[in-house]
Amino acid sequence: MRRTCLDMVHQLARDDQRIVFIGSDLGAGVLQEMKDEMPERYFMEGVAEQNIIGMAAGMALCGIVPYVNTIATFITRRCFEQIAIDLCLQDLPVRLIGNGGGLVYAPLGPTHMAIEDIAIMRALPNMTVVVPTDADEMRRLMRASVAHPGPIYIRVAKGGDEVVSRDADGFEIGKSIRLRDGDDVALIGTGVMVARALGAAEILAESGVSAAVLNMHTVKPIDVTGIIDACADKRLVVTVEEHVATGGLGSAVADVLISHGGTMPRLRRLAIPDAFPENYGSQDALLERYGLQPSQIAAAVLDDLALAAAE
Repeated sequence: MRRTCLDMVHQLARDDQRIVFIGSDLGAGVLQEMKDEMPERYFMEGVAEQNIIGMAAGMALCGIVPYVNTIATFITRRCFEQIAIDLCLQDLPVRLIGNGGGLVYAPLGPTHMAIEDIAIMRALPNMTVVVPTDADEMRRLMRASVAHPGPIYIRVAKGGDEVVSRDADGFEIGKSIRLRDGDDVALIGTGVMVARALGAAEILAESGVSAAVLNMHTVKPIDVTGIIDACADKRLVVTVEEHVATGGLGSAVADVLISHGGTMPRLRRLAIPDAFPENYGSQDALLERYGLQPSQIAAAVLDDLALAAAE
């Protein structure tokens, strides 16, 4: 997904002279073809993330559309004030590409695992937060990002993830996509958790539970209509995210359901615990530790349905 995202920056830059790439201390050879072809629109800065946000803001004020890329923890935690004041306050069209959202950098420990980045970015006025499901959806997002007004935070997975999005569904920032219909349960996922929600829906079908799956690729602005429609008449709504529960997808969905004013369905939020990860290892191993693999999601749904039936 990351390679697809950066390749799209190069492709889009060929078609739009306003687009530039700004990287912060990325590995040698990143977007080398773009650097060779259009060096005047390729900038690789050192470990100076706060500075490149100001740099991107200045460019945006001059009519340029900067795509800024570095590790997700660095582009959110380290630059928060600059993003708030330089980008969001002025509503500038800067695209922030955060590598390794969630547990991708599990081998490097808690300093590199972006478990609260969605909450950080979602809190900022004028910021759009998008979490593509797979490489194909990343291509659709990147095309849509060029003309989008205001700043965007793009949360990037590691790549090689299962492709579950479909060309036929199209793509629109702020509009969710129903990937599977179901009568009993609504599973709402974002990013790579959408594929795991689909896997859980298949397992639930074997137990006679019909689960709808909603791809919430945009966490802000949240698709209010899509959520209300998907949750209507459901016995249970379950949000699934590679993020802490506070301030993430589950919080956004809960906000919608509470504000809707109708009868609110039972809501279960599956997420990373409210603690910095203690273990190193692989992304999949930590997802399993936190109960976020398909079989575990399905088991949590069945437990909740049983609990609801007993009440």
